[in-house]
Order: sequence, then structure tokens, then C-alpha cells
Amino acid sequence: MAAAAADRDPERVDADLTALAHAYGVATRYENAEQREVEVEPDVVVAVLAQFDVDASGPDAIRRELARIRERRAATVLPPTLVLREGTEYDAGAPAVLHLEDGTRREVGRTIPGDLPLGWHRVTTANQEIVLAVVPHRLPEVRPAWGWMLQLYSLRSAESWGAGDFADLAEFARRSATELGTGVLLVNPVQAISPVHPVERSPYSPSSRRYANPLYLRVTETPEFGRAADDLRARVLALRPDNGDLIDYDAIWSAKLAALELLWPLHEPAPLDEAVHDFATFCALAERHGADWREWPEPLRDPQSPEVAAARAELAGRIAFHGWLQALCADQLGRARDAARAMSVGIVHDLPVGVHPGGADTWALGGAFAAKVTVGAPPDAFSQQGQDWSLPPFRPDRLAELGYAPFRDVLRGVLRHADGIRIDHVAGLWRLWWIPPGEPPSRGTYVHYDAEAMLGILALEAHRAGAVVVGEDLGTVEAAVTKTLHERGVLSSAVLWFQRDYDSPGHPFVPPAGWDRDAMASITTHDLPTVAGWLAGEHVRVRAELGLLDGPPETEQAAAAAERADLLAFMAAQGIPADDPVTALHTLLASAASRLLLTAPADVVGERRQPNLPGTTDRYPNWRIPLPVTVDEFFAAPRLGTVVHALRAARPLPGKAREER
Repeated sequence: MAAAAADRDPERVDADLTALAHAYGVATRYENAEQREVEVEPDVVVAVLAQFDVDASGPDAIRRELARIRERRAATVLPPTLVLREGTEYDAGAPAVLHLEDGTRREVGRTIPGDLPLGWHRVTTANQEIVLAVVPHRLPEVRPAWGWMLQLYSLRSAESWGAGDFADLAEFARRSATELGTGVLLVNPVQAISPVHPVERSPYSPSSRRYANPLYLRVTETPEFGRAADDLRARVLALRPDNGDLIDYDAIWSAKLAALELLWPLHEPAPLDEAVHDFATFCALAERHGADWREWPEPLRDPQSPEVAAARAELAGRIAFHGWLQALCADQLGRARDAARAMSVGIVHDLPVGVHPGGADTWALGGAFAAKVTVGAPPDAFSQQGQDWSLPPFRPDRLAELGYAPFRDVLRGVLRHADGIRIDHVAGLWRLWWIPPGEPPSRGTYVHYDAEAMLGILALEAHRAGAVVVGEDLGTVEAAVTKTLHERGVLSSAVLWFQRDYDSPGHPFVPPAGWDRDAMASITTHDLPTVAGWLAGEHVRVRAELGLLDGPPETEQAAAAAERADLLAFMAAQGIPADDPVTALHTLLASAASRLLLTAPADVVGERRQPNLPGTTDRYPNWRIPLPVTVDEFFAAPRLGTVVHALRAARPLPGKAREER
């Protein structure tokens, strides 16, 4: 009778659903961009809980699930993964044995001591065995530097095949360091694609975040090309595609794949480790069945199935080929990093927020993902309908159960070839906006992660790699995110267009001297207008042409003109003449207090088209716009000297390069 009465009590049902949601980190209410509290609709909460394999379809089901999780948690003292800052003690609840990463075994009482070394360890008690990560309190202070935000594909050189490649990256880094005194080079994501047509254009939707994109290989810089006879070299060189007005990824991949297949017989066989073998298996299967494993024959969708085991044997040669491509990528990425040794910071690689839902990582690590939801952002002033990024998130509960290995391996995959890492949408270490299947972006809710664990593991892996960390914290981000980043030695992001005092009438620009010191500052980003494009109102013209404006074009043009006038007046008030507005804006950037100052080659040469126009796919050439000059021409560009002079004066190259520290 009591249960029946509870079923008729909506307040009791709501309380139980809220308790169940909170047990899994699912928000039932949140504060929107206007700082107003929004209550999440119950059916959205139920749909998100279903992605945790939790049945919240009715009062009885909710009570059963609540009882189940409470019983499970009562039976354990330690969480499945314990992340402790160095020097921290912890009550294990029972006598424990510590298995340290170096092989040492220590028996302790019920207290895990605070003298453990940084690293990945294990703790066993009579009832549990868990992963223990001991992480640094904070990362070392980042040395001030200036540098480039580089869209690698946009480079053109005498040797590249239709798009920039890893050898272009090495040359650009070497010349920037030695000729210009550059200290840091941020590169767009270069993570792996599915090796089939059509080639994924967006670097922010990779097939895998653990491996590299062979489309960026310089074929003529491989050891096999160096060993090839003249006639084979001629056949390889004959495959080189012509440069077009836009980057043609399909043509480039076809040409490079054919060339690499010609060179493949000259390779020196080497064993593949298990993880690389799994990735190479996905690539071989994708060539036969398509890029999206969700559309493969049912038995092949499970990497542990007998059918996949049979395919591994049948496709052994092709699997070895794709493993070889990863070895080539590692070699060329390593050479690019070596070319940047004179830089005080070095090459910083960008980490996308997620992966393609049908790609290699979700196939190999399927249980770690909430495969049927996508992440994005709730409605705000910039996107009134919200955003759906079409990327599946990690499940926070599964990450903990797996010892955070999937997240750790993603970080290692990037840091293996990097001096730093930029975390796209770093607020995702705290919470992500989950959108249930079939719902618009506005009908989602936040799912919370263990930020202490996520940020601690990021710090541990960066510490081991000797890498700097930058978090992209633009947009609607809780204040605690940026504050905590700085406390842990992670840089935040500062972009001129957004550096305004939103609490004051008219939202005036904040003088750069007042920008966050612990930040990476820039004028713009790849998702925003270039400097020349913004000054010319190109972003308004393009959006009007594509029908992307919310209001009349005349209204948007007037608003853009007013914003330009505000900024030019602001620069004048800072004592910066605007005879050449592009140079003036870089002079303004140079006065920023932030540790890292970055600009884009496209802004130096006056490119008006922005690299990516959010909200479009085929209507705009996203990620396909090359620089209008070659690498050699860039280093001879007339405006380069004045821009570099301003930035270098603000951030002179430190006396010692990284290898001397």
C-alpha cells in the first residue's frame, strides 16, 4: 500500500528521480547563459539515464535502480579509481597493499600514505582492487612566449601535395624559431581519419584521438622513398595532385595512398603493439565495409567477435600497412618537434572534444562511450537553438571503472609528439551537455564528470611529458573552471573579440593589461572571422549570402560597423595608431598581460576567409581554405616584420631553449 501511495505522489517521484539522476551526475536543473535557473524536463532526464543502462521509466523502476546503486556503493569503501594529489593521505577503510608503478609492493594499514611517488599504482584490500593515480598539485609556470596558431592543412610549399604536411610543419617551426624568435606553435588537430572516401574534412571529428592522420604524411620524406630506385621515385612523383583554389582532401588521400602502396614493399617489417593493431584492423575493415562501423555487418561491429578474429587473419597484410602508416606519422611528427627545439615552449597540439560516432575509437572502446547521445551546448545568445557537435561522450562511470585508461591513452596519443596540449572545450572535464537520441540541442542536460580526477590525470600526463596545457574556456563556462585551471597551472584562453566588461553599460573592451596573466591570448580563433575579414565585414556578407543571419543584413552590417568603430576608438585610447589596422591590432595584442600571445599566418597576409564557419557543412568551404601564399612567400611577406616586431618586443625569446633547461 505504501508503494502504491508513493506512485500517486508526484513530489515523491520527482525526489526519487532527482536522487537517481544525481547518483549518476545527471543534472535536473542548471543555470543558463542568462544566469537563470532552468529545470530539465523529466523525460529528458529519463532518456539520459537510459544511456547509463538505468531504467527510470516509472516509479517502481526508479526505486529499484536507486536501491541497486545504493546497495552497490554501500558494499564498497573505495571508488573504482582513486586520484590523489601528491602528499595526500587517504583512509582505505581496511588494511591495504600498494602495488606501485615501479614494481614495489608495500603493505600499509588502513591509511594510504602521502609519500607515494607520482604515477599509476594499484591498491588492494580484502574486498577491492582499484587503480590509484598520484598526481601533481600543479604544473610548472609557463614561460612567456609569442607564436602562431597554425592550420597545418592550409600551408603550401614546393614539396607538399595539395595541402600542408608534417614536413611543412617542421620547416615552418624551424624557420619561425630561427628567423623570427617564435616560442610556441599551436597546430590544429592532426588525429586519425577513417582512411576511406569521402575523407572527413573537420579536424575536430577524428576517427581516433589516439593516432595520427596519415593524410599529413610527406611521401617523399619516408625512408622507403629514400631507398627507392629512380624509376619507382618517378612513378611516385607522377601521382602528386595539383594545387587547387580549395583543398581537395579526397584527391590528396587518393594520391598519397597510391604512392604509399607503391613504397610499401620497401618497408622494414616491425611488430605492432596491441592497441595499434586494433586501430589498423579498424582501418582495414573500413576500407572494405565503409567508414562507419555501425553500418558494417553485425558480427564485425564487435572487435572481440570470432568474425573479427577471422578478418584479422585474412587482412593481416593490410593491417600491417596501416600500422606502418602510423609508424611513419610518429617519425615525421617527431622530426617536426625536433625542428622546434629552439622554441621556449614548442609545438602545442590541439585535442578535439570527441570523436566520430562511427570511428575507430568508438569501435575499439565502445563500452567507454555513451554511444547513442551526442554532446553540444545549450541555447545561448550566440546560438539560440543550442549546438549539437555530433560527438559521443565518454561515460563518467565507465571511465572510473576502467581506471581512466581511455582518457589517459588519448592524452598520451597527443603528448607523445607534443610539447603542449590544448584541450578543446576544457569545461567538458567538469560537465558536458548530453543530447538524447532524436532530440534537438535545446532538449538536453548536463552530465557531470569527476573534475578532480580528470584534471589530475591531465596534469600527471602533462607533467610526465614535460608539456604545457592550455584549456579552451570560451563561451558559457562556470567561473570555477577558469579559477581551477589557473590553480593547477593550466592556461586559460583570452580572445580579443570577447575581452569585454559585460557588467558595464555598452560592454567596453578590457585593456589588454588587465587580461588574465595565466592565459593564451589571441585576436581571433579558427571559428571566428579573420582580422582582415572582420575589418571588412566579410563575416556579415558571407552569413547574409548563406541565409545565416537572424535579422536583416542591414542591421547586422550596422552592428558590425559600430563594433569596428568601438575597437578602433579603444585602440586610439590605448595610444595605438590605426594607420594599418591589422598591424595595430597585433600591437594591441602585444600589450596583453597573458603569458602566451598567438596570431595566425592568415592574419599576417590579410586572408579574409575564416577557416571554419560554424553552422555550415557544404555551404561553406570549412577547413579547405589554403593560405594565399607559399611558406617561402610567407616568410618574405611585407607585413610579417612589423607584426613580429610588435610581438617579439613584448615576448622576447628566453635565453635558453627547451633542451637546455
